Amino acid sequence: MVGRICYKRHRFPTDVIRYAVWLYLRFTLSLRDVEEMLAEREIEVSRETLHYWVIKFGPKIAANLRRRRGSPTGRWHLDEMVVKIGGQRMWLWRAVDDEGEVFDMLVQTRRNAKAARKLLRRLMKNTGVRPQTITTDGLASYRKAMREEGLPKRHRPGRLEANNRAENSHLPIRRRERKQQRFKSQGSAQRFLASHAAVYNCFNIGAHLVSRPTLRHFIAQAFAAWADATMDA
Repeated sequence: MVGRICYKRHRFPTDVIRYAVWLYLRFTLSLRDVEEMLAEREIEVSRETLHYWVIKFGPKIAANLRRRRGSPTGRWHLDEMVVKIGGQRMWLWRAVDDEGEVFDMLVQTRRNAKAARKLLRRLMKNTGVRPQTITTDGLASYRKAMREEGLPKRHRPGRLEANNRAENSHLPIRRRERKQQRFKSQGSAQRFLASHAAVYNCFNIGAHLVSRPTLRHFIAQAFAAWADATMDA
């Protein structure tokens, strides 16, 4: 059951708000890009208003999309990437299942066993899933965290090739990071990336792997999920 979203007391129609948020989260666009695309349709919306919509409605839509997707599989791939936030070097820890579904991420200031353990605890609490296997790179912090959480036998440390699903999932984030000219704060990065991941999962269809009829079916399913997740209260 998804939560309905209230769009009342906004000057613009609900369809305009939903479309603008979808453009920004779905594609590698800046707020200025979205502003110009709406202007081409004779819809005059400022970048400040667009930013407000993304902040207000993005997390709610993302939460609805995650409820529809259900729990991840039990075969997890974990990885971390460095990001610059407000001029400070931080780490984005990400969890992907064996189907390429990004099911959680956590922005932290450290790349150590404490940070790895925090991610593991968060994953098990939020998903309710006890993982069958956890594939990571060779970072020693993972080994210590696995021991402390009683998961050493499920841990599969290895080379980067073994963790390609997690490595490849970083690519959309790198594109967004460059487009936005870095994130401004840890909190804003966490909120945006969580919203972005949910929308990415919804529309990440793998067009090169399926036939045209199957692709049309998957696209229709994705838009139906989006329509349900953004439905007005």
